[in-house]
Formats: sequence, C-alpha cells, structure tokens
Amino acid sequence: MDLAFLHPLYEHPGPWASVYVDTSRHTEATPQERQLTARAMARQLADQGADEATCRAVQSAIEDLRHSSEPHGRALFARAGEVVLDPPLARPPQGGDWAEWAPLPRVTPLLELAGEDPVCVVAYVDRKGADFELRSGLGSEAAGSVTGRQWPVHRTSSVDWSERHFQLRVENTWEHNAAEIADALAVCQEETRADLLILVGDDRERRSVHERLPKRLHDLVVEAPHGTGSRLLDGDVERARADHVRRRAAAELERFLAARNPDDEGRAGAVEGVPALIEAAREHRIDELLIRPDGPDAHREVWIGEDPDQVAVRRTDLKILGEQHSWPARADDALIRSAVASDAAALAVSDQDRQETQEAHEVPVGGLGALLRWK
Repeated sequence: MDLAFLHPLYEHPGPWASVYVDTSRHTEATPQERQLTARAMARQLADQGADEATCRAVQSAIEDLRHSSEPHGRALFARAGEVVLDPPLARPPQGGDWAEWAPLPRVTPLLELAGEDPVCVVAYVDRKGADFELRSGLGSEAAGSVTGRQWPVHRTSSVDWSERHFQLRVENTWEHNAAEIADALAVCQEETRADLLILVGDDRERRSVHERLPKRLHDLVVEAPHGTGSRLLDGDVERARADHVRRRAAAELERFLAARNPDDEGRAGAVEGVPALIEAAREHRIDELLIRPDGPDAHREVWIGEDPDQVAVRRTDLKILGEQHSWPARADDALIRSAVASDAAALAVSDQDRQETQEAHEVPVGGLGALLRWK
C-alpha cells in the first residue's frame, strides 16, 4: 500500500480521533441509524478524553453520511475540531463502528480495509469493437470504447470460391478489430494504471485480443469465463481482484522471507521485532513495512516524540536522543508514521497470505517486520 495519502495526518501534532464507520447497510432507516452512530462515536471519543470541538466535528461528518450510498464504509481522522482525512473503505470495518482517541492516528486498519484495492479495466469484447469499464472496490464507471471495421464480420456456410474469398475477408476484419481493441486497451491501462485487464466475450474474441496485447501486459490479463449479461460475471471480476491481491501479498512475503536470511557477512535485507524496526525507522532504512494485525508486537507500547523518526522502545532512550517531550503509542502506528515520513510502503499480512508461503507460521515474528532499503 502506498502511504503517501496519509501525509496530512502527520503534519500536525496529536492527539487524534480515529473513527471507522460501516456504511454497507442501506435501508429506509439508514439516515436515522447514521445519526445514532454519529452520537455514539462522539460519546465514545468524549469518554476517552477527546475535546468537545473534535467530538462535534466527528459527529457532523458522520451525520453527513446519512444519505450516502457508499458500499463499505469510511474512516475519519480528526484533531483540534477538524476532520483532516476521511478516506473511503474498500470493505466494511470488522466488528462494526468504533472510535479511538490516541496520540497517533489509528491507521493500521486501513492496510486491510482500504489497502490493496486493485483497479481493473473490464473489456466487453465483440467482433465489432469493445466497451471498457473501470472497476474498483468503490464501484464502476465507463472508461471508453473502440469501434473497429463493421463489415464483413459474419461467416457463411457456402463452399463456393467467392464465398471462401468473402470468409477470408471476414477473418481479416476480425484480426484488424482485435488489434484495434488491443491497442485501445493498452492505452486505457496506461492512462488508468489498472492492475488487471479482464476480457469478456466469446473464447475466440478474448483470445484474439489477448494475443495482440503488448507482452508487458500479459501477466495482468484475466479471461472471464462468463459473458456479457451473465449474472455470474460480477463474481468473476471479484475473484480476479481477490486473486491478484493474494498473489501480490504472497510474493512480498516470500521476498521478506528470503531477505531476512543473512548474507556471508551476516547482513540481512529484512528485520523483524520492535527494537530492530525502531533502529531501521530512525535511520530511514524501511522500504516496506509488514504488519500482521493479530501479532503481539503490533500493539506493544513504544515512545514517540514530535518528529516521525523520534521513536524508541523506552522513554529514557528519547531523552538520550535529546527529545524533551514524549508520549506512549502503539508500535504499529508509530512505525507507520515513520514509514510515511520516509516514503516507504506498508502491507498487512493475513493468515491466507502466510498459508501460501513455504513458512506459514508466525511471519513476521511478533507481527512486525520490514524489507530494508539497504543492509
């Protein structure tokens, strides 16, 4: 997950209100339910010590969602009476709505709820052209179309020489149109930076377009088994998106497992455990942070200063570094703050990701690890 969008959360000091709201249910009573949720979240924050202005800002922001048709949910991060960031979620928050008041924003859940949300272009292909649709966890939108030659596109059953000549022209039309579609699809992928290209149509149409796409895109292509108009097509698309996420996560986990093995000089390209991670964070060596949310180290207490690289296992360590003000914080949130400041990425490691690797147990050890920029 690219963490750049989190920069606004670390441009101001805390404490912060972090709220996760489920918007996946839509009934006639939804507006009233959202108002009740808004009051409940404001009360939770107040009970934890949040200031009145911030509680009001959170309550107002949730009330503004009472007519929202968002399919999953929203995260809200607020301080000093202002909601600073409110990203939509790609899946509903586990356990329903919740709120927390803490020195740092609780952003770790975003790695699972709004992290890997692959964007895909669904290409509805036929012999005359194709329509493109852009899909993500937040919905779909039209992404253009391409029209090829319109005639001739249908075969005949005659064996007459002239008819065979006609059928050859049909073949040429199909090939021309497939090339036109492939070119337009490649441009669409480049413009949208789509993670997947899903081809919908009959076997020959899909295969013809697939073969004519640039080789650099072949690994991104999925041919949907069900055609346009099938009620099973949405399932095909979601499975393709989920498979993509699992493959990416498993590949990163394999890379981490390989990198943590020391070389001949005893140096490793990955570390795990809070002390080693804090040292890497202070030196800006973290390239990608790996977090297993159920790991015991994720909620381990560490100490932070005002700057992102001011993080330590013990409070006295910060005083040695010259930091006069310090606060306790969760290890995962403190390390994410450091990762954002140094333009590193982050990945939530699930049970399924670990099962797809050769070493399925306790990876990373304690629940926190990192691939390093240098050994």
